[in-house]
Amino acid sequence: MGHGGGGVMSAELVQDVFAPAFGGPALAALSDSAAIRIGGVRLAFSTDSFVVRPLFFPGGSIGDLAVNGTVNDLAMSGARAAYLSCGFILEEGVELSLVGRVSQALGSAARAAGVEVATGDTKVVEAGHGDGIYINTAGIGLIPDGVDIRPQRVAPGDLVIVSGAIGLHGVAIMSVREGLEFGVEIQSDCAALGGLVGTMLAVTPDLHALRDPTRGGLAAALNEIATASGTGIEIRERNVPVPPEVSSACAFLGLDPMYVANEGKLVAFVPRQDADAVLEAMHAHPLGGQAAIIGECVEHHPGMVVAHTGLGGTRVVDLPIGEQLPRIC
Repeated sequence: MGHGGGGVMSAELVQDVFAPAFGGPALAALSDSAAIRIGGVRLAFSTDSFVVRPLFFPGGSIGDLAVNGTVNDLAMSGARAAYLSCGFILEEGVELSLVGRVSQALGSAARAAGVEVATGDTKVVEAGHGDGIYINTAGIGLIPDGVDIRPQRVAPGDLVIVSGAIGLHGVAIMSVREGLEFGVEIQSDCAALGGLVGTMLAVTPDLHALRDPTRGGLAAALNEIATASGTGIEIRERNVPVPPEVSSACAFLGLDPMYVANEGKLVAFVPRQDADAVLEAMHAHPLGGQAAIIGECVEHHPGMVVAHTGLGGTRVVDLPIGEQLPRIC
């Protein structure tokens, strides 16, 4: 299970097994989506699979995730998603009414994100060889001229912006899966981020890097960017927006909110001179109202993420080994 968690074990699986077997320059970048060129057109291309349990949770469903997860991967390249493929893997015995509910949720999410489901596939596996419904989606989108968003462009002096409160999705999944009560219903932040990225690009096309902190949470996203760019990253924990209910739930469960998955947030690496204007534009968007500058990129300790704690100390924020909360997307 750890190999699917978005941490060290996942990275080793990709780098040691998949990348050498497949090869190719597009894959070598290992970004959320591949930036490819066909003729004179620049496209972003991505695929993702969804095995979340339970299928419906506060704030969303596997159908919503199947759209938003792939749309967001495309958005992290600055692309506006255009088309999705959709593959359903159904376990023998799953109720058709449940398949219908998931399909309706997926269709509604696609319409809300402004993307069309253009093709698909269905497979059925024997009872006991699945978990009801798994979904795979792949997507393509156009990258606007003048946009070059990739981790290798991150440089010392860039400021780090997170688009809102972290940890909501992972805690929402865990609460319903384990029947835990935290005094208030915690809802997933599942949302399509294409519109927010468009708002940011309208301020400046010179965004250096974007990442949606899903599996492995904010900590994994920051570590991936630090490693790919060869810069150090320093954040201030007090500036990271963590809702009180998430903080309390994580304390109860023995989790660090920095490592808990999100499905409707992004972390942006922005040139210092543009950061205030980008942040102001994010605050005006429904999905960026709680956006905050949480840190900066530095020359020292390259490839490492360091947090300044509320007590005045520092700690290294490592890449997680595996997954704290399996089956969250």
